[in-house]
Amino acid sequence: MIALIQRVSQAEVRSGERSLGRIDRGIVALVGVKKSDDEAGAERLLARLLAFRIFPDAAGRMNLDLAAIGGGLLLIPQFTLVADTAHGNRPGFSAGAPAGLAQSLFDHLVAQARERHPAVATGLFGAHMLVSLINDGPVTFWLET
Repeated sequence: MIALIQRVSQAEVRSGERSLGRIDRGIVALVGVKKSDDEAGAERLLARLLAFRIFPDAAGRMNLDLAAIGGGLLLIPQFTLVADTAHGNRPGFSAGAPAGLAQSLFDHLVAQARERHPAVATGLFGAHMLVSLINDGPVTFWLET
């Protein structure tokens, strides 16, 4: 699994006129699922998301994780992260998991996140979404299992 994560001061994901999820300070994770992914990989990715120290401590160093700051986690499915962009001008998606597997693994990631962290919001698998966020830093990382 792939997650493009951003440290944010606030974020929201919408579909049409409906707000799907919103967080204040925390992490937005755009999540892509590859054919080779499984539940164990989703759990490894979640462990990294929750333990990744990207928030400043009193000295201003990135030393605090999501729980330490009481932050929110906004998980958004995004199949385009698995695109092959090495050749040509059109991305290829052959490495991406089929929709059923991708949704199942994303749902597993969300369920596990909700068991382990009190503030989890999500986008909607397969929907056209509008994501707005204020990237704090900016701080952006690519995590992969």
